Amino acid sequence: MKMNRRTFLKSTVVTAGAFAVPTIVPSSVFGKNAPSNKVHLASIGVGGQGSGLMRNASYNEKAVMMGVCDCFASRRQNALNSIKDIYTKTGREKEFCAKGHADFRELLAREDIDAVIIATPDHWHVPAAMYAVQAGKDVYVEKPLGVSVEDGFKLRKLIQEKKAVFQYGTQQRSDRNFRMACELTQNGYIGELKSIDVWCSSVGGHAGADKYTKSIPTTQPVPADLDYDRWLGPAPRKPYSDVRVSNMGAYHIYDYALGFIAGWGAHPLDIAQWGNNSENTAPIHYEGTGTLPTGGLFDTVSTWDIHCTYANGVTMHFMDHATAVPVVSRYYPKLRDHGTTFHGTEGWITVRRGAIDFSNESLRRVKLKENEIHLYKSTNHMGNFIDCVKSRKKPTSTIEAAVQSDLISHLSDAVIRLKQPIGWDPEKEQVIGNQQAIDKVLHRTMRKWSKS
Repeated sequence: MKMNRRTFLKSTVVTAGAFAVPTIVPSSVFGKNAPSNKVHLASIGVGGQGSGLMRNASYNEKAVMMGVCDCFASRRQNALNSIKDIYTKTGREKEFCAKGHADFRELLAREDIDAVIIATPDHWHVPAAMYAVQAGKDVYVEKPLGVSVEDGFKLRKLIQEKKAVFQYGTQQRSDRNFRMACELTQNGYIGELKSIDVWCSSVGGHAGADKYTKSIPTTQPVPADLDYDRWLGPAPRKPYSDVRVSNMGAYHIYDYALGFIAGWGAHPLDIAQWGNNSENTAPIHYEGTGTLPTGGLFDTVSTWDIHCTYANGVTMHFMDHATAVPVVSRYYPKLRDHGTTFHGTEGWITVRRGAIDFSNESLRRVKLKENEIHLYKSTNHMGNFIDCVKSRKKPTSTIEAAVQSDLISHLSDAVIRLKQPIGWDPEKEQVIGNQQAIDKVLHRTMRKWSKS
């Protein structure tokens, strides 16, 4: 049967706990049908972060932006205008051919698209990525990975089966300072690694967010500009308010996300994993405390103080920023609202966006020897993805690494919600202990959703 737009839309249904996705003839392989041999890209979700990623890709002369998709009509149009402006400024006016789509499934049915950038609210990350991979597309997926552990496992399995190129939106891997911190740590320049401090912003990192942890805004009429049912998708149906669909709401409402414990935590946790050489595993024990707001619209974890232990004996202290201040400032008074510190038997290295500092400044001048560990070098995260779509090599932020760092956020969140420690078996990839109780927290039942 020929897969046209109508049959494609009818065959795609988000179901409870699983994603029913179609099999489609793959798109042109890295733009092979284009005279320029450029990667044909499209963006799904072009709000704040999504539009930034789209603009980054639009400046890359190895790619052509072919389409955009968003539930807000105005965002679709703004995105198209932005692409056209960039192509005009860079002398590529003749390449502009992008089209807007309200339904990402319609976009994915196009055979002239090779890869997609997914920057939707978190609850759509995995469903959209699975649709895309089944449609023969490579995927750049914003962090965090999903709203449940099983989401990540399903996506990993599909990507491995389809041999799709996957880039996780942990852009810090494409920054020299973060790579340097991890290389020095892995090569023993601070002695034997003993512990890691990881911290990031909590709900307070969004200006004005605190009041919504205590109150629920008045229900409002859905604006004509928005397809609200499509925005909700597999999430529970709830009354509309503009705060609900804002960046703050998308991050701090549990129906759509885990909050900044995952949304921000994904970045410093990924670096901790990288420096500990534990990208294919995760800590085996989690314990600690945290707070959950009650009575308001925002109901994700607002503070956390989690202690983790790896199988190699390294411990990790994962904190929100306020909790981290008295801990980190003892050795690093210049701390900001995020960071990763590696503590070894002979010193420490701490790294954040825009800065890397050391217990001994001589470490700043280290030049790695040829026979030492050199980590994957990427200087532009989107550029790395585009290059790998062409070469079919793995990008710097793999699906395997994404699943493991995402797991830390989920298990940390579960510790707080259940008020009990959790053990993890990295070989069997399952919890140790009261699995039934823990699974109730880790599992998400998704709303059945289909819209033709």
